[in-house]
Amino acid sequence: MLPTDIPEQVARALAEDIGPGDVTAALVPAAARAHATLITREPIVLCGSAWLDETFRQLDASITVHWHASDGAELGANALLCEIRGPARAILSGERCALNFVQTLSGTASSTREYVAAVAGTSCSILDTRKTLPGLRLAQKYAVRCGGGRNLRLGLYDMVLIKENHVIAAGGVAAAITAARAASPGVPVEVEVESLAEFRVALALNPDVIMLDEFTLADLRIAVAERNAARSPTRVEVSGGVTLANVRELAATGIDFISVGALTKHVRAADLSLRFQS
Repeated sequence: MLPTDIPEQVARALAEDIGPGDVTAALVPAAARAHATLITREPIVLCGSAWLDETFRQLDASITVHWHASDGAELGANALLCEIRGPARAILSGERCALNFVQTLSGTASSTREYVAAVAGTSCSILDTRKTLPGLRLAQKYAVRCGGGRNLRLGLYDMVLIKENHVIAAGGVAAAITAARAASPGVPVEVEVESLAEFRVALALNPDVIMLDEFTLADLRIAVAERNAARSPTRVEVSGGVTLANVRELAATGIDFISVGALTKHVRAADLSLRFQS
């Protein structure tokens, strides 16, 4: 499902860019019309079409956009993404804003697809984190889904995630899990542990998920084996130090999830080009 806040995101971006008026687009005759094409200069997983549509809708409802690909599609270099027709001034004013959304979200979706492909054939899923660009949380999490990944949680309100500092402040792993269940009954509980000893304490309480922070491969295998032997419903997640170079071997240990902050934090925008046609 698309995020519900796309109109608000686009309105903020347009206000930031256009301000009181586009003084450069004003050089173009008011009656001029244009036909523009958007291509990708590199292989991508497309994401962000709704943001581009909304950008031009807010600027001029007479602009039409014809898409040649859908969000989630894998496209090669020089592929035609869409064609845009309408008043030239409005298209020029919205070009940068629209491309900022599509190139950023396509970058997130493309990176996610790489990680998903790297663990293909295992039982492990790739998750995102809350390390998102301010104001684009829902947009980037949508892009992760377009890339084949899964969302861990949307914010601080829909899952209890007990991290290292929470454990210290609460008085230990067991105390933190117990307090979480008492404070937020029915809300999923995940706890981060930093050693096998902490893992065993957490496992005895059967939280929904245990996050293993920077465990060695050997310790990951031990944790998975102990979880399986206990027939616990608890899922096991790995976080920290994850790269494309090691994600496959991490997944092969039998863990359920790998969370990758880089999907939304280390964003490299896709290389796109919008050109007017004569």
